[in-house]
Amino acid sequence: MSVAQTENLNIASFDHMPSPDEIKARVPLSERAAASVLAGRRALCDILDRRDGRLFVVVGPCSIHDPVAGLDYARRLKALADEVADTMLLVMRVYFEKPRTATGWKGFINDPFMDDSFRIDVGMERARRFLLDVCEIGLPTGTEALDPIAPQYYGDLISWTAIGARTSESQTHREMASGLSTPVGFKNATDGDLEVAINAIISASNPHSFLGIDSRGESAITRTRGNRYGHVVLRGGGGRPNYDTVSISLAEKALAKAKLALNIVVDCSHANSWKNPEFQPLVMKDVVHQIREGNQSVVGLMIESNIVAGNQPIPADLSQLKYGCSVTDACVNWETTEEMIRNAAALLRDIHARRERAA
Repeated sequence: MSVAQTENLNIASFDHMPSPDEIKARVPLSERAAASVLAGRRALCDILDRRDGRLFVVVGPCSIHDPVAGLDYARRLKALADEVADTMLLVMRVYFEKPRTATGWKGFINDPFMDDSFRIDVGMERARRFLLDVCEIGLPTGTEALDPIAPQYYGDLISWTAIGARTSESQTHREMASGLSTPVGFKNATDGDLEVAINAIISASNPHSFLGIDSRGESAITRTRGNRYGHVVLRGGGGRPNYDTVSISLAEKALAKAKLALNIVVDCSHANSWKNPEFQPLVMKDVVHQIREGNQSVVGLMIESNIVAGNQPIPADLSQLKYGCSVTDACVNWETTEEMIRNAAALLRDIHARRERAA
């Protein structure tokens, strides 16, 4: 057996991937988009630092598979964001990478044509273009950081980042989070374990040095300063939700014990809704009621939402895809989204008014 055979035993090929600089040159950051990103980051940091009393809501499709429908959704969300801007900061959920427990479509970046051709070079450029379009509409964007190289390609267009339940325990993702320029929400583990997320926040708040790539796509020792805007995302787990008052109180105690800021985001989907999108409005209503009753640790919410309710399998004939309907987790439809956001905004206005009268 040759040296090459021992080195590349299970590698079929190495295909060229454009560098981050090359992709950014094709899809350059505009001044309008940059202003939107920075405004979103500042507002999120102000909420986490309690300088801004609003609630932030990361809302949008489980995953982006159709940029046309995605921009349609973004325009609707921008109008709603302006309507509720006095009490809520809406961040569009723009997920391009989908972690898989076993198999399944890995997302728009990995397989933009949804045919197992895995044209990552095409997917990365199209993903960046989509983010640019959303930011130019005036919406801040939030995404899950799954591949540690990907933020080099589009991180300048992101205002909020999630580290998923499957990766919060990963050293690689904690190191990456320590260098991201956005606030980072760490989800509790899939079995419901919160300690994983708390340890991740502590780890990511410290400087790290690790192997990565630079903007030219060359191997580099990446040295980070640490990210002080890590926070917990409760998404349920182990077959049970964790958005109730007892669960949130336990999370507060765990954060306080670790000497971390009491910043909690509740994901209305996943195990908190038993993966049934019809329960998401109930979760959101319950959490906003907790805020109304005096809770001050919940700073944000997450909602899986699309134009059309539910989800659909990916057909062999992609022309048969239903417009505006998820191909991954099931979502609430646009009308339900509007109702959820508007009802929450009305309650939050009442809360703010009562606090002002009492002051």
